[in-house]
Amino acid sequence: MIEEFTVGNDRELDLKLARYDVMGSMAHIRMLESIGLLSGDELKSLLEALEDIAAIIERGEFTIEPGIEDVHSQVEFMLTQRLGDTGKKIHSGRSRNDQVLVDLKLFIRDELKTTSQSIKHLFDRLQLLSEKHKDALMPGYTHLQIAMPSSFGLWFGAYAEALVDDMQMIAAAYSIANQNPLGSAAGYGSSFPLNRTMTTELLGFETMHYNVVAAQMSRGKTERAAGMAIAAVASTLGRFAMDVCMWMCQNFAFISFPDELTTGSSIMPHKKNPDVFEIMRGKCNRLQSIPNEIALLTANLPLGYNRDLQLLKDIIFPAFSELRSCLDMCDFMLSHIKVKENILDDPKYDYLFTVEDVNRLALGGMPFREAYRTVGMQVQNGEYVPTRSVSHTHEGSIGNLCNAQIAAKMETVMDKMS
Repeated sequence: MIEEFTVGNDRELDLKLARYDVMGSMAHIRMLESIGLLSGDELKSLLEALEDIAAIIERGEFTIEPGIEDVHSQVEFMLTQRLGDTGKKIHSGRSRNDQVLVDLKLFIRDELKTTSQSIKHLFDRLQLLSEKHKDALMPGYTHLQIAMPSSFGLWFGAYAEALVDDMQMIAAAYSIANQNPLGSAAGYGSSFPLNRTMTTELLGFETMHYNVVAAQMSRGKTERAAGMAIAAVASTLGRFAMDVCMWMCQNFAFISFPDELTTGSSIMPHKKNPDVFEIMRGKCNRLQSIPNEIALLTANLPLGYNRDLQLLKDIIFPAFSELRSCLDMCDFMLSHIKVKENILDDPKYDYLFTVEDVNRLALGGMPFREAYRTVGMQVQNGEYVPTRSVSHTHEGSIGNLCNAQIAAKMETVMDKMS
């Protein structure tokens, strides 16, 4: 009863850490051999056994046996079964606290990098669509009221650049994860002469958590940083999904998708519902709650390891795959999007051009406030006739999207995780 309550589904979640536990153990025993705690022959036999376990993991055949608490204990149990006392030496100079920490750091680092690739694929799709439809005008809104001319080039491009900002969050979380905690043991170091620089290099970490207490304090902070990055991407994606749902509505009808990518109704034969984007919006809204959930779980915990932290895995692990499924689905759907042309020919959009005509008068020499009053009176008296010409040339405007510069920004951020 106690074990069921305290372990829960942790064994299942630990399976995701198995390959990283083996990686961490390989680095650890190489270091132990370098400081004389293992012989060369012991190191060789341990490495061979760990390589065999790694192969079992890659084949999907690794399990945590009944009665064994976690992935770390399972790996050590397998080594001890095969190598006897030599297998028992592997835990010298470390605790399960820093063992799970290094597993988590390696896992989160990889998950962030994989997620960054899905973000980049969607970014590339949005940039492609922005260029393709850069001349297709659409209404711009403020307060959901008709405001000024916009374009599909601007709309698609805006979300592409928003993803660059989100990628900065991913890169920041990656940097926090990319620090080696191994050797901090239970959070207060070890009397063994450990070479933490060696394990940092062997595991490909950018640096280490030098202070052993700070290393243990990173449990929860690493997950929270990753959660904030996930939430940032989800915020952008959820907002885009809302736009799509609205633009598909017959009252707007700016975009459409093939029938097979929409859903119908049991009683209304005309319906083509945006279920994919509604589900995407809902999932992204849930993902935005992750930083709060982690913050509440870790708030005011006393210094050192506390079992509460185990529950973080149940929050952050599925979030990565959930976010990637949304990113990949959005990319797939956008490969089939259809954009409506000549939207602004409809007379109901005439007032979109008032600012263009105010600026045209001002460029002709009329003071701006007088130009504003002149066009305003035309609108009020029902005399306004739009010129329907749009001439925006500054950086980031309808006529100068700066997509190449935005792509360069994305490459700069991506390089931080190379």
